[in-house]
Amino acid sequence: MAAGAPMGAGTTSDIYKGDAARLMMPTWLIIGIFLLAPVIMMGVYSFLTKEFRGGVVWEFSFAAYDQFFFDRGLFGDDPPTLEWTYIGIFWRSIWQAGLATIMCLLIGFPTAWFIATRDPKSRSIWLFLITIPYWVNLLIRTVSMKFLIRDTGPLNEFLLAAGVIDTPLGLINTDFAVQLGLFYSYLPFMVLPIYAAVERYDFALSEAASDLYAGTWTILRLVIFPVVKPGIIAGCILVFVPSLGAFLAPDLLGGAKTFMIGSLIEEQFKGSAGNWPFGAAAAMILLTLVLVILLIYARAQNKVEDR
Repeated sequence: MAAGAPMGAGTTSDIYKGDAARLMMPTWLIIGIFLLAPVIMMGVYSFLTKEFRGGVVWEFSFAAYDQFFFDRGLFGDDPPTLEWTYIGIFWRSIWQAGLATIMCLLIGFPTAWFIATRDPKSRSIWLFLITIPYWVNLLIRTVSMKFLIRDTGPLNEFLLAAGVIDTPLGLINTDFAVQLGLFYSYLPFMVLPIYAAVERYDFALSEAASDLYAGTWTILRLVIFPVVKPGIIAGCILVFVPSLGAFLAPDLLGGAKTFMIGSLIEEQFKGSAGNWPFGAAAAMILLTLVLVILLIYARAQNKVEDR
């Protein structure tokens, strides 16, 4: 019993012990309606049959998954072969998301370190500067990025006027443009978790390692990284997962050669020509991939904690 508490009174944690399920009911209700229900609906649609004019026919079928992985020819009666088109789009999405994560980490870690080592009064200003562009809708920011890097945009005009280049840089409809869009969209998701980890870091550890004649890179690799590792991993997950399913950056900044899985899913639900079961199947495959990655990470973390 807590000191000073009346006789017979329980601790604060015991007061609502019997009401835990009732108090959690609104949370479970929101999760069930806005999280689980859409996922279940998507899973059900992935096993239905495409209707000729759009929508679905309520007939159970594996056709959507078969279409994703196998090519059976124009009329569907040829021996099945791997459908490398969709598998290639999936692979492109993985490495695009991976590159975006690496770019965000390379820029986000020093940025987070810089902010966390500033005077406490100025940290809020730096964090404000990091987050203020994201008060604007993602669509507007992506369109602005397209305007900035297009052939006749301010970037090319400035470089031409400065004599740095003779012809405009062809940045639009390239992998680099997509990378730039993903990097710009999700950089704060990397900075903020790392900042939170660095802020809790005890800098006396670095001083002790330096006193033991450890070099700068040795301190960074053996002292700092292990301590702030949870923030780095959290940031990588928060960048990689949304980048994997992004469609605005590929659609607006890329082209046919930069098509990603998010764009493929989006296309299947637009207009009467869409294929809802196939789009749902692609979404479920993407969801499965993300869950597998998170489960592998969780298992690895459990093994580290058990040591």
